[in-house]
Amino acid sequence: MAKGVYILVVSVSKDINVNVGALGSVNFEKGLYAYVGSAQNNLEKRIERHLRKTKQKFWHIDYLLDNADVEVLKVFHKKAGRLEECKIAKNISEIGVPVKGFGSSDCKCKSHLFKLKGYQFLREFMLETILPIW
Repeated sequence: MAKGVYILVVSVSKDINVNVGALGSVNFEKGLYAYVGSAQNNLEKRIERHLRKTKQKFWHIDYLLDNADVEVLKVFHKKAGRLEECKIAKNISEIGVPVKGFGSSDCKCKSHLFKLKGYQFLREFMLETILPIW
């Protein structure tokens, strides 16, 4: 599969604290989160990797997804270049609460992980931007 961007819709079933590598200890409140990422090669393999529980921790999202109280509920994806990742993160930041510095160490965004109030806006936003559901 080509390069592209993706959004993981993640459920945190209870308040948790996770050591997120270089970010250190991060508190996550129970609820829904959206994580925006990109893969400039093998988008499909990157998404499959995120969905596996057993893997070496490399990205911030790996630390969060490793927690037993965290589950990926849905994945949206789209063929696109790397710049689209930050555009989508910026759009989601308008309705979500950013987890400061999460997933954005290689860009100028506040975050690429956002706590959501609800799923409906995200679903409509993804359908408007023509992102297929995984």
